[in-house]
Amino acid sequence: MFALIGWLLAGIIIGGISKLIMPGRDPGGLLVTMLIGIVGAMLGGAMGRGMGLYGPQQGAGWIMSIVGAIVLLAIYRMIASRRTA
Repeated sequence: MFALIGWLLAGIIIGGISKLIMPGRDPGGLLVTMLIGIVGAMLGGAMGRGMGLYGPQQGAGWIMSIVGAIVLLAIYRMIASRRTA
């Protein structure tokens, strides 16, 4: 139970920081921000393992989690802008 709460809080923090670093109009609210943070952390971990920064069972650090969330946010904005245009 505590692990789930930790994932959700980390997702909100990481997603919020990524939106502060990359400002702009984003469709979606708190739930989308949290999902971008959680999936961005997973993406950042995969990128870090690909670059040799982390071992197979290590999670991403905060910086790589935020980088992954920024990459995911950019992809999300491209997809969302195509739907509205």
